[in-house]
Amino acid sequence: MNQPLVPPDEIEAVARRFRLLGEPVRLELLTVLHEEGKLSVGELVETTGHRQANVSKHLGLMADEDVLNRTREGVHVYYAIDDPTLSALCLLVSTQLDEEPDEAA
Repeated sequence: MNQPLVPPDEIEAVARRFRLLGEPVRLELLTVLHEEGKLSVGELVETTGHRQANVSKHLGLMADEDVLNRTREGVHVYYAIDDPTLSALCLLVSTQLDEEPDEAA
């Protein structure tokens, strides 16, 4: 018998994680954090060009779900990726999409 794709008692948590990652702004923020490491809200605003309130909202949601680690240093709040599976998951999906034939062709 095959192992279930998602154990029944984890379906809600897995669905919540995929919903969290389904927002393009969050994926952009995660990409920058993956490339740069720990950054402040201000640095992420400067890098992405998104409004500070929008960046803070998305970072807070991801930190609340333990995707990001949040640390305060003085008046600045820094974020870093805290989920070791996140990079592998995103790279796996991106690689698969790159390998799929272009539907417009």
